Amino acid sequence: MKPLLPITIGLLGALPTLAQDNCATALPITAGTYVVSAVNGTQVPTPICAQNGAGATAGEWYSYTPTASYTVAINTAVGALTDSRVHVYLGGCGALACVAGDDDSGVNNTAFLTFNVAASFTYIIAFDNRWSSNGFTFSLTESPIVIPVFSFSPLTLPAASGSGQAAVDMNGDHLDDVVRVTDLQITINHQQAGGGLVQTTFPTDTADTTPYWSMAAGDLDGNGYNDLLYAGGSATFMLANADATAYIENSQTEWIFCQRSNYVDINNDGHLDAFICHDVEPNVYYLNDGQGNLTYYQGGLGDTPDGGNYGSIWIDYDNDHDVDLFIAKCRGGVGPANIDQLHRNNGDGTWTEVAAQMNLADNQQSWSSAWGDFDNDGDMDLVQGASSFTNGGHKLMRNDGSTFTNVTVGSGFDVHGGTSIEWITHDFDNDGWLDVLGGGKLLRNNGDMTFTMHTVTPTNGPVGDLDNDGYLDIVNGSTVHVNALTGNNWLKVTLEGTVSNTNGIGARVEIITASGTQIRDIRSGDGFRYMSTLNAHFGLGQDSEVDQVTVHWPSGIVDVINAVAVNGAVHVIEGLSTAVEEPLRPILLNAYPNPAETILYLSSETPLRNATATVLNTAGQPVLRTVLHEPTVDIAGIAPGVYMIQVDQEGRLLQERFVKR
Repeated sequence: MKPLLPITIGLLGALPTLAQDNCATALPITAGTYVVSAVNGTQVPTPICAQNGAGATAGEWYSYTPTASYTVAINTAVGALTDSRVHVYLGGCGALACVAGDDDSGVNNTAFLTFNVAASFTYIIAFDNRWSSNGFTFSLTESPIVIPVFSFSPLTLPAASGSGQAAVDMNGDHLDDVVRVTDLQITINHQQAGGGLVQTTFPTDTADTTPYWSMAAGDLDGNGYNDLLYAGGSATFMLANADATAYIENSQTEWIFCQRSNYVDINNDGHLDAFICHDVEPNVYYLNDGQGNLTYYQGGLGDTPDGGNYGSIWIDYDNDHDVDLFIAKCRGGVGPANIDQLHRNNGDGTWTEVAAQMNLADNQQSWSSAWGDFDNDGDMDLVQGASSFTNGGHKLMRNDGSTFTNVTVGSGFDVHGGTSIEWITHDFDNDGWLDVLGGGKLLRNNGDMTFTMHTVTPTNGPVGDLDNDGYLDIVNGSTVHVNALTGNNWLKVTLEGTVSNTNGIGARVEIITASGTQIRDIRSGDGFRYMSTLNAHFGLGQDSEVDQVTVHWPSGIVDVINAVAVNGAVHVIEGLSTAVEEPLRPILLNAYPNPAETILYLSSETPLRNATATVLNTAGQPVLRTVLHEPTVDIAGIAPGVYMIQVDQEGRLLQERFVKR
């Protein structure tokens, strides 16, 4: 009998795979092409590292151990096009941590993703049947390593009912927290001054509605703590008590087919009001008298009788330092109810609808719009992101003062094929130019009104700085996608109104550096559904000083602060004083190898000997504490998973995340 010839998987083309129905039996693979006959394995991949949430009932599992550092691509569009989803992990089968994932980035809803790998570490690759159990063929390719433009590291929050709806300060310390709600409770992961998120659940009286359409946050009663607005089949206000240790439910009786909701001072009396888009009738708002009384009004700000009002956003488009209102319409057709609206604040309590005058009145189908100064020329431009291509695609509109000019052609939005109800803008890489997140892509601003598309793991969700490192993070459900970039400088501006509303919602913040001028408008509610930070974040690139910070308050008061250091926060109190937090020049802590099994090695630009090191779990709880006689930590005794190590170096806190295998 002739001996059987060995088969090298990946060199002879697509081959049927063997036992991979669960993580423990994951089939080892190398670069190559593989056939998945069906997605019917007994273990469902978890945690979920890709878009579109739970719902899978089966999985197929593989393991991959690279021999060198590579940029790896996984593509399921090799053979028959099956709607497929993929997750990539590090860690043991009982404590997997997300590395990457994708759903629908390939053609015809196939999966395609790229991620960087390190030599000798074993990566677990899992496919699920979220959309289909049919078989498919996938490829794994290795390329020279590419340093990512954007990089996010997943941090799973402790289990709680409700999904992440907000990333906003809830205890008055101006550090962003994560908010998840149901009709019976509010769960807050409070950010700690020394790092980490500590979870607390606050029971509430039964809310008449939940924020299944949108949520807004702001200090409605002026007690220094943010209150929540749930927008569903009506409006429910959850008001923080005097020390934010409990929440009082206040549900309104009016029926509203709620869409986007906002807190904003509509009549500029120093008290926040509530505005809600109505889907099938004229829009509504509640005026706040500052004494706990909310008066219901309907009409005057979006009066089309059959509604279609979806994405409201309050911005100062004409630089007169009062807030204007833009409403994105979702419905197709040619009727007037489908035309986007821009309501100009006349400054005297009246409003004028000027969308046609400003070249913004069309019936492009959109649920939200992203407003920001994309060219840093001192006024607000916008992206009208399509929710479908029924009446046209995405539009990039440049503010030219007297009109908005369509500059979509050649901008990158003209070739962006993804649709979404969520479009937002923030500077995610801190290079000083606002980026756009929407349609399954993060579009990097090139600084010339063009954008380059990048696929990232986090999808649209609440945005805030959840580890106080000056880089903005994204919440998807119960996962915080921590921004892992470093290198660019930044500034955070936090506000405290005295004559204006306490949050400074509606204020314009402007900074001047060697590179020019940047502006931010403080707003409660952008995109369609979520509530993001109320702090103003500025990426500075390599600028080493902020020459001037100017705050134009809704009251008309203007505060100016000169010569502000970078990489810290400046707290501006309206008309009274300013207090600047001492900026911390970043001192990097390196932890390696990452992932690690038994010993974690540490290095920094300054000596670590005799410093105290603490290892925290994802809930912010310490699991190990030691004094560093040498720059090493024995982690053999802690369970596999994702952790943060903090080193107290003479009062200066250094920290880094790592994975324990």
